[in-house]
This record gives sequence, structure tokens and C-alpha cells, in this order.
Amino acid sequence: MFKSANSKEDLRGKALKAKDLVGYDKGAVVSRTIIDKKTGTVTIFSFDKGQGLSEHTAPFDAMVQILDGEAEITISGKPRRVKAGEFIIMPAHKPHALKAVKRYKMALIMIKA
Repeated sequence: MFKSANSKEDLRGKALKAKDLVGYDKGAVVSRTIIDKKTGTVTIFSFDKGQGLSEHTAPFDAMVQILDGEAEITISGKPRRVKAGEFIIMPAHKPHALKAVKRYKMALIMIKA
């Protein structure tokens, strides 16, 4: 199950903890878009244990910063464990998938070229 926690609240100029912008929801993936511009996006996600995103590709490089918990991120068939405080860059046009080893929160940053 995928849920959006998007809010119209203006977050500009505020000191915030990214991991506090979305909560965990049992059996679900929750997302909140923080920045949505034609040049790129920043979205905060939470994944309950066992939840994930199936394999797909994106037209731009994407950086995933793990904010809490632990994810398995598979890029071009190679799984990698990424934990809180770590990040990984998923290359454009390479198949990738994400799965919650433990429930986790992440920031997804995509800058369009």
C-alpha cells in the first residue's frame, strides 16, 4: 500500500528533521514531497518492514539518504545494505529496487539534467 502525506505547509526557512516529516504506517509506504520543481524533487519516504518499490528505472541519477532504519537497495541486480546515516546514488537508466530490511525512512533527491 502506498500513501501520500503531502501537505501544503510551507517548510521554507524552517529548521526541520527530515525523518520527522513522515510517520510509519503498518504495511505501507508513505511519502511526502518537500520540493517539486521542474529541475528536481526532494521526497521523504517511510517504508514499513517488508515494504518496497519494485524494480524500475529513472531518467536521472537519484540520491537516497537513509534517515532511519535499514534498506536493501538493488541496482542492476546487485543488492546493497544501506543504513541510517548512509546514502547511495542510483544511476540513471539502471534498474533499481528498494526493500525494507527493517522499517526505514529515506530522502530521495532527484536533480534533472
